[in-house]
Amino acid sequence: MAKKNQYLFPIILVTSLFFLWALLHNINPILIPHLRKALQLNDTQSSYIDVAVAVAYFVIAIPAGLFMHKFGYKKGIITGLVLYAVGSLLVIPAAASRDYIFFLTAFFIIASGATFLETVANPYISVLGDKDTSEQRLNFAQSFNGVGAFLAPIIGGQFILSGIEHTPEELKAMTATQLNEYLQYEVDSVKIPYIIIAVVVTLLIFLFLAVKLPEVKADDSELHGAPSSFSAKVLRHSHLSWAVIAQLLYVGAQVGIGSFFIRYAKFVADVNEKNAAFIWGSLAMVGFMVGRFVGTFLMRYIKPAKLLSIYSVISIVLLIISVALQGNIALYALALVPFFMSIMFPTIFALGIKGLGEETKIASSFLVMAIIGGAIIPTIMGYISDKTGSIQVAYTVPIVCFIVILFFGIKGHKISSENK
Repeated sequence: MAKKNQYLFPIILVTSLFFLWALLHNINPILIPHLRKALQLNDTQSSYIDVAVAVAYFVIAIPAGLFMHKFGYKKGIITGLVLYAVGSLLVIPAAASRDYIFFLTAFFIIASGATFLETVANPYISVLGDKDTSEQRLNFAQSFNGVGAFLAPIIGGQFILSGIEHTPEELKAMTATQLNEYLQYEVDSVKIPYIIIAVVVTLLIFLFLAVKLPEVKADDSELHGAPSSFSAKVLRHSHLSWAVIAQLLYVGAQVGIGSFFIRYAKFVADVNEKNAAFIWGSLAMVGFMVGRFVGTFLMRYIKPAKLLSIYSVISIVLLIISVALQGNIALYALALVPFFMSIMFPTIFALGIKGLGEETKIASSFLVMAIIGGAIIPTIMGYISDKTGSIQVAYTVPIVCFIVILFFGIKGHKISSENK
């Protein structure tokens, strides 16, 4: 009991961090159409916001894991928070200059901070307590990530999106001065939200500096195979290798589904940007948040891998409806998908690091690197949309992703007897 009490406050404190990367990822469905309009981008170019975030995860995950391996969890968290705050502040001059490269640089730095936080927080939550309930504990912590996923698009929709949607003809009819003033007005709306984010993150830095966190070592007693050094040799564990693949495709599907939702809503149901943002926040992301809590509860009775498989099948069916039909049926079928995506990231993560002992830290880095899927899949979807003229056709790509995740839930997660 004393040990559980010892871990209670650290679990609460670290769980609060899950909100931050939820904010990063789930503000993007607002930023992408907004900056597409304000900076006059096409679908492929607007997807580079996701690319900047995902590339940061890919590039920084291993250094973050090495840093955590050498300096511990607490310093990893503080480093992540500092990067997050600095990147948020850089959004202000990026907006003032209306420079897309500057924006992408700011988002890269924010995502680098989030990479540190995820690389630390996910395995830390997993080892802070009973190893038999690690999937449940991680899903519960990720439920608060769902709160950020729910709030981000609603807040972003209210404070970033203007609701002004000029046709190409109306834009061409403007004078150069009128166009410049309109575009600057649109891009300036991101400044206040990111100033607030920077202030909140700075307060968290001081809080973590003041609090002592336990440095918990993972249990090597169930490690399958001899421990490897901090290197790619950890991928000799087939269940981890499949987890990395599944995670890459899951993150890609999640990011792609959200990033183009506002464009999709306009295409299939003629819903304007503010209403589409509200649907995404109030239905899709509320479903995502509730799904995490429901999934955590269901794991008391259904094995995590089996629940992952069931949810994958349902997601595939809903996406087929979204691609095949038009109007509100297609729109709301797509908005329901996040409920069933909700458990996927933490469940894949927990199944991937199962039984890895101290190799959990490097395994965590590879699983976080898999977030590069958030650059690959949306870019493919944007390319398909630009080439076919149909954002709806682009949603066939997440279907393929969930088919592979289904395989991981059925077979790929199993620990190979060769490594026992």
